[in-house]
Amino acid sequence: MPDPWGAPQDERASLEITNHTLIHTGYVWDVVAETVELGAAGRVTREFVRHPGAVAVLALDEQERILLLRQYRHPVRSYLWELPAGLLDVEGEALRDAAARELAEEADLSATRWDVLVDYYTSPGGSDEPIRVFLARDLSEVPHADRFTREGEELDMERRWVPLDAAVEAVLAGDLHNPSTAVGILAAKAARTRDWGTLRPLDAPWVR
Repeated sequence: MPDPWGAPQDERASLEITNHTLIHTGYVWDVVAETVELGAAGRVTREFVRHPGAVAVLALDEQERILLLRQYRHPVRSYLWELPAGLLDVEGEALRDAAARELAEEADLSATRWDVLVDYYTSPGGSDEPIRVFLARDLSEVPHADRFTREGEELDMERRWVPLDAAVEAVLAGDLHNPSTAVGILAAKAARTRDWGTLRPLDAPWVR
């Protein structure tokens, strides 16, 4: 039961869904419409993106720098600086394993120390996409012979190490706009001020 005098806590709900319609089947995600009973508020229909979920990795080195990747995002017509991240598109893959795979594929890095940093929904008014952001430390380079061959938008991504404090200032200045990047950076800053005591174990409950 949430503490009425403390911070609020989101809670899952199982409201009655009276209709479900598949509007569009996409390459990565679908668009659906559902009619849900809200009790006294009546019945409403909402269209939203059905998403497999994703993971992101805030890789922190011994100098307290984080790794950012520059990637083109066509819907917003912009090159964005982002954390390594990817879809949960491998059946049965554990969240940490998915994060480790993305870190290796996108950044040629591996890590031996993993913690859960923060969870969030990217756009809960229009998508059910959840993202778990991991903190990865004790980093090392993946050997050249074992590196993933990138293609498409990931082919020429620039890699940059940025001091955590400088990254925080960039978020607050409105210079970084990717949500996983902004959420992850601010969560890391808050966790560090608490001597990393807010980090959660790899088996922490997951919203999906």
